[in-house]
This record gives sequence, C-alpha cells and structure tokens, in this order.
Amino acid sequence: MSRKANLSALLAGKTAPAPGPQTDAPAGNLAAAKITPAPTDKPDLAAAKKAPPDWSARPRSGAIRGMEATLRTLADGPGRPEDGTSVVELDPTLLDPSMVVDRVADPGDPSFAALVDSMRDGGQQVPILVRRHPQSTGRFQIAYGHRRWRAAAELGRPVRALIKPLTDDELVVAQGKENLERRDLSYIERALFAARMEAQGFKRETIWSAMGTVESEISRYVAIVANVPEHLIAAIGPAPKIGRPRWVAFSDRLRAVGAGLAEAAVAEPGFAEKATDDRFAAVFAALTAKPAAKAQRPQVWKDPRGRKVARVERSGGRFILSIDETLAPRLGPALFERLPEILAALEAGEDEPVPQREPKGDRPPE
Repeated sequence: MSRKANLSALLAGKTAPAPGPQTDAPAGNLAAAKITPAPTDKPDLAAAKKAPPDWSARPRSGAIRGMEATLRTLADGPGRPEDGTSVVELDPTLLDPSMVVDRVADPGDPSFAALVDSMRDGGQQVPILVRRHPQSTGRFQIAYGHRRWRAAAELGRPVRALIKPLTDDELVVAQGKENLERRDLSYIERALFAARMEAQGFKRETIWSAMGTVESEISRYVAIVANVPEHLIAAIGPAPKIGRPRWVAFSDRLRAVGAGLAEAAVAEPGFAEKATDDRFAAVFAALTAKPAAKAQRPQVWKDPRGRKVARVERSGGRFILSIDETLAPRLGPALFERLPEILAALEAGEDEPVPQREPKGDRPPE
C-alpha cells in the first residue's frame, strides 16, 4: 500500500503503534552534521483495511485537529526535513540557544533532573523547534525546547526536532507562546525575557505577542529588571514561588537602599546551597531589616581638677554611666541614693532638686 493510502487509513481512525524506546546513540553518530529522520514504526496494514468507525459526529480537540492537519500534509506528499512537519534527529552539539535567553540557570533544579530521568527511560516524546542558524553555516538555533536539548546532550543522544524557517520575530514569538502554554517560567524569568527582547530592539508589538500580555505588564517587567542587576537575579535563581508583589517590593527596596546589603547577603557562607526561593527570602530579609541604631560617641565628665571622673555611653536605648571610683569613691553611692528623689522630681515635671550649700566663710551670728 502506498504511503498516501497508509496515512489516509490513519486519518480514518486507526492509530499506528507507538514507537519503541529510544536507545543511546553511539558517540560516533553524534559527530555527524547530517539531518537524520526520526525513526517511526510502520502502521498495521491489515487493520487499516477494516472499515473505519464514523468519527465525524465526535468533537475533536485542538491537539487532534493539529495532528490530523499534519498527517494530511504528509499524505499529500513526502514531508521535507525543513518545512516544520517532519521530526528529525540532530546532534546536540550543532545547536545554539535562542538569541533571547528566557531562563535563569539553577544547578539545583530538581525538575531538570526529573526530565533527564524521564528521557532516559521513555525517550524524548515532544520535539523541539529550531531554525537554520542565520549567522553560522551548518548550525541550528533553538526557538523552544532548551531544557530538552540540554537533557539530550547530557544523555549523549540526538535531540528530536522540527526544523522551520523563522524570522527573528517569529522565533521569539514561538518561544514565548510555548513558555506561556507550558506556564513553567517564573515571574522573574518572564521579566528577564521581556527586558532582553526590548534590549535587543524587538518592537513592543512583538514582545506583547510573545508574552501574551498587555503593555502595562511589559513596562513593569522592564522596570523590575532595570532596578535589579542581572548578576543578583542569577545568584538568587528563578525563584518559582516568588510572584510579582514580592519582586516589585524587592525592586523598590533595592532602589531605595542600594545593592550593598543584597551583595553582602549573597556573599554569606552557605548562600549558594540554599533553595532558590530561600535565596530570595534571605536577600529580601537583608534589604528590609531595620538598621541598628548608630551608637553615639561616649561623653566624658571631668571634675574641676581636670580628672576624667565619669563616662556616659548611649547604645540601644540604654544610658550607661561609669564612675572611676579611684578618683571619686563617694560619687557613685551618693548618686545611687538620690535616684528615687531625682526620678520623682522628673515625673512631677519639676526640675532636679538642687542640694543646699552652706555659704563660704563664717556663719552669721545666731
């Protein structure tokens, strides 16, 4: 049976068997620059001859409609490797990331380790989207699927991909829409994506389309990244549990007090070992902590002979009086005995009582 007939039978309602598990490719094959069509299993020809069920009355989901459109395209003629309809296998070393980085690296990300394990056991189920690199012959540039690309490279396997001719605008829009549908970028990663697109000269209309949001939100994204240095964001990581309100507060506080406190928090021992959300919390706490009261310079009291008899220090809401008893042994006890009298006078709103002194010289006669 011809390929067109086989595919027509598939469209009629018979699904081909799922391909077998993907095995590790020999290292020698990965060095090849050629495009290798992804392996597929042949359909069950005997089953395809049976009368197909009537699916016309049943609603089809968007995914099914998209699959049927792809199969119809293939049924009308053989797909070309670079028309975006044929899955091919590419050497991961021939691929480069998008010109707009949309993720913040997090070496301790458990979800990436889970992706590697999933692809090791079950193969890569969803192809990535690439284009021919506009500035490097023989290489490809990724629109989306960067994590799958990294996982395939870590496993030493070819990466399954769709190759499609894309302009720069089409590439970032496809990249943004895929992230939007997956909803796996954190708030700060979306902010970085928007700010980096603007920094590279993309029009706001393109950024809106890629981000699926309105201009006011794009402006907030760009403002946050303008206030928070990218090296601080890189140190904190993607922080997936931290949303817009706390990043806005973080940005405002950083602008108010400067980056010194944040830099000190990042440099603390053990900071890098914390989870990314905990790293954000540590830096935010450093930015919002109340500064310690600045200690005043001590005051020294000298007696008429110029001796430093008493010393006063104020710190943390405390008044500390020190008396050198080697110089004035009776002064401390005398002040201590008069404390009740002094305090009562102050609470009554009176001036401190002045001790009565006898006039110098001879006393007047009685």
